Parts: sequence; structure tokens; C-alpha cells
Amino acid sequence: MHDIGSLLRQHFPQFEETLINELSAHSKLKLFAAGEPAIRTGELMEYTIMVTMGRLKLYTEGENGEEFFMYYLEPGQACALSFVCAARNKKSDVEAFATEDSEVIMIPISIMDSLMVKYKSWYYFVIETYRSRYEELLDVIRSVAFTTLDERLSYYLTKQKNAFGSNKLNLTHEQIANDLNTSRVVISRLLKQMEQKGQVKLHRYEVELL
Repeated sequence: MHDIGSLLRQHFPQFEETLINELSAHSKLKLFAAGEPAIRTGELMEYTIMVTMGRLKLYTEGENGEEFFMYYLEPGQACALSFVCAARNKKSDVEAFATEDSEVIMIPISIMDSLMVKYKSWYYFVIETYRSRYEELLDVIRSVAFTTLDERLSYYLTKQKNAFGSNKLNLTHEQIANDLNTSRVVISRLLKQMEQKGQVKLHRYEVELL
């Protein structure tokens, strides 16, 4: 496991040294194996998390247990929703799990208020995290409200490609269906249509964007 101070300097270079020292003194590192939950619905948020390695996938659940994909957290990013829940001593209404072996810095809520007052770099970091996630969620809302399912699928695949930096996506039809809150049969049909148009090539447990 790495040193918190060096990780902060590497992934959050906008932080001043005094802030890095305070975060190092009060925070802790935690490793999550691929597939391991990092945030659970109904869990009281005692820490806010900042990713230094790997990738976390955030989603919310519907009343009937269906999953709806929200966004990924990658190195250099923090969970805006954990900021909200931590600041208000509120239970989480989202879930997150590691899509690959991941490492996060866990910052206790007890120091959140003082960080906002003492350090401008932390204040601006929190505001920028809110802004970027707000814009990302707006994109999700627009895609659901104003586009057809085939357009949503195309947008989703492009987003996955950008997130993972590869045109070969290790995704099953079931996983895609869960993320888009539809059925596997519908996703399989739409992917087959995209393959016939030369937009994708389907492999076992993999979708290749052409």
C-alpha cells in the first residue's frame, strides 16, 4: 500500500502542501478487490472517498431492485454524492463497487467542515466535483428523456470506450441491460442490428466498437 501524501501529490496536484499534510494525518487508505462493494445503499457515510487507483462504478437501485448506471470514479476523482451524504450525516442512496482492483483515500467527515474553511484548493475541488458530476448526470437525464433506446445504447458504448480507453469492451449483454434499465433480449437485438450496420463486432463477453 502506498503513502497517502505521495498519492495526493500525484493525483491531486492542485492541493497545497499544508492540506496534503492534514489529509495524510487524518485519512486512511483502503483497497477494494475487483467486484467488491465500496458503498452500499442505506449505509451511513462516515467517510468521503477519493480514488487513487482502479475504477469504481456508481449506480442507484429502483423500487423493484433494478440497477441504473450513473458514472465511474477514476484516479484523481472523488465521489460528489459521498460529499453530500457525509456533510449531512446522511445514509447513502447509491451503491458503488470496484470494477477492477482499486485503492481509495478515505477522509473522515469530522474534518470536512474545517477543510472547506481552511483551504481554498479543497473548497474549489469540492465545487468542481459537484459541477462535473452535475453535468454528467444531466447528460444521463437527457439521454433517457430525449433519445430512443438505440441512441442511448450508442451513447453508452461510446462513454464506456472513453472511460476504459479501449474500443474492446468486456461487457455482457446482461450488464449493458442492467445499466440501461432494460432487458437483455432488447439489448441483444439492438447490438445485432448495430453489428449488421458495421458499427460493432460481437464476441463472447465482449463488444468491439468499429
